[in-house]
Order: sequence, then C-alpha cells, then structure tokens
Amino acid sequence: MGESKRRKEVLGEDYGKSEPLIPWIPFWTKKKAEQFVTLSTKAAWIGIFVMAGLWVTIRFIGPALGWWQLID
Repeated sequence: MGESKRRKEVLGEDYGKSEPLIPWIPFWTKKKAEQFVTLSTKAAWIGIFVMAGLWVTIRFIGPALGWWQLID
C-alpha cells in the first residue's frame, strides 16, 4: 500500500485539504507559501529594475543633462 493511500485512510474527510506547512503558524499553508514566493519574486524583479534605472540615471543621464559631473 502506498503512502498516499495510507494517508487517505488516516485523514478520511480531511484528505486533500490544505494543511499548515509550519505547525506553530497555522495560517501558513502551502497556498500562502506559494503566494509569498510569487510576491517576493515580483518584488525582487522590481527592485532590480529600479536599481538599474538609478544606475543609468546617475552614470549617464545626470551628467548628460548637466545635473552633476562624474569624478574620474
């Protein structure tokens, strides 16, 4: 008998329902964990693009517009 069949027999009606990934944090289910990963990945990409935009502004746009001068 496979593990999933044993689990289904043990859990009965609760089989297939989302259970907490971390027992002491009851609201932290698999779905919440996936949502957190999705959100943090989007935030990381936004941060990367903002940092790249700031670098381009500081390195190229600012000096070209005469806002400041780079020291070599």
